[in-house]
Amino acid sequence: MSDPNDMGDPIRKRIRELTEELVELRRDFHRHPELGFQEYRTAAKVEAYLKEIGLTPKRMAGTGVVAVLEGAKPGPVLMLRADMDALPIQEETNIDYCSVNPCVMHACGHDAHMAMLLVAAKVLVEHRVRIRGTIKFVFQPNEEIAGALTMIEEGVLDNPKVDAVVGIHVWTPVESGNVAVTHGTVMGGLDVFKIRIQGKGGHTGFPEDAIDPVIAAASVIQTTQIIQTREITDLESTIIMFGKIAGGTKGNIVPDTVDLEGTIRFLYKGGPESEERPTERFIRVVEGVCATHRCTCKIDVEHENIPLINDEEMVRIARKAAGEVFPDKRRIVDNRTIASEDFSEFSARVPGVFIFLGTGNPKKATDIPHHNPKFNVDEDVLPHGVELYVRSTFQYFRNAGN
Repeated sequence: MSDPNDMGDPIRKRIRELTEELVELRRDFHRHPELGFQEYRTAAKVEAYLKEIGLTPKRMAGTGVVAVLEGAKPGPVLMLRADMDALPIQEETNIDYCSVNPCVMHACGHDAHMAMLLVAAKVLVEHRVRIRGTIKFVFQPNEEIAGALTMIEEGVLDNPKVDAVVGIHVWTPVESGNVAVTHGTVMGGLDVFKIRIQGKGGHTGFPEDAIDPVIAAASVIQTTQIIQTREITDLESTIIMFGKIAGGTKGNIVPDTVDLEGTIRFLYKGGPESEERPTERFIRVVEGVCATHRCTCKIDVEHENIPLINDEEMVRIARKAAGEVFPDKRRIVDNRTIASEDFSEFSARVPGVFIFLGTGNPKKATDIPHHNPKFNVDEDVLPHGVELYVRSTFQYFRNAGN
C-alpha cells in the first residue's frame, strides 16, 4: 500500500500511517455486528475512539453518536455521516474476522464507513488549525430502516445548524480504484408494501365452493408489472418487486388468506404530487385484481426512503476533492442506482453529496452484491475513503471562504 507520493503529501502520509488502525477498526466492527437501534457495543467503541482523539461525543436516537469539532476560525458547519447498523443475514464468508453474532452480518459496508470516518476524524483533529468552520461527525443507527429521520427529529441538523453534508458508501458495482461522484438523483425512492388477500378456505377437490386467494395472489404479482411497462414512461425508472409470499398449510387445502410483501423503487419524486404516482397506481391495480377474483385485500405501505439527490455545488466540491485523491481523472466516474439510502433525508434538507467508493475486485471476491451473505470489502480502498472525507472537508471550507 506504499505510495511514492506519500512523503510529499502530509495528509496522505498520515492516512497511510493509520492504515493498520483503520483496517483493525473495520474488522472489529465486522466481527461484532448489531442490528438497527441495537448498536450498543458499536456505539460504545465509536464513543471511546472519539474521546481518545479529544472530542466530546454525545448519544442521539439511542445508539447514534455525534461529536463536534470546532476549527481554528469560524465558518459554516459541515456534517460528515457514517451508518452503523448490520443486517439480519447469516454470514457465509471464510474470513478470519467473520461475524460472531448468529444471523447478523455487516453485509452492506457500514463497518467500513464507521472505520473510515473515525480515522478521518483523527486526521481532521490533528489539522484543526486549517479548519475554517465546524465539523459535525455523525454515526447514524438503523440506516436500513430509515433511522436518519429519527436523528433529524432529535435535532441532529441543529445546535450547531448544519449547512452541508457529505456521505460515502463503499460500492461493489464500482471497480476498486474508482470513485463515483454524480450530480442529480443517484439513488431511488423506496416504498415497502404488505398485502393480505382474503378469500374463503375450502377443499382443493371442490374449488367452486371456495374463493381462492392463491390464484388472486398470482394474478396480483403478474398484473402489477404493467405499471412499470405500460403506465409509466421508461424514462422514469420504476421497479416493483415481490420478495415474500406466504399462505396455506397443506397441499389439498384452499387457504383463507395469502400474504405478499415487496418493494416499489423509483428514481424520481414518487409521492402524490408526482405525475407518475407508482404506489397509488399499485394500490389501484391490486384492489382491482382482488375484486376480479372475488377476494378482498388489506394493503399497508411504508414510505421508507425518498430519492437521494446530490446538490450540484456539493458535487463540484466533491469532484475537486476526488481529483486530489485520484489524480487519474478516468478513475472518477458516474454511478446511479435504484437501490435506496436514507442519507436522502439529510440531503433533502441541506445541500449534500453522496459518494460511491468502488470496492469491486473479482480477484478478492469483493464484487459480490450488497446484502449477500458472501459480501466483503476490498480493504485496500479504505484509505481512499478516509482521504475523500478529509479532502472534501478542506475543499468545502475553502469554497465557503471564497
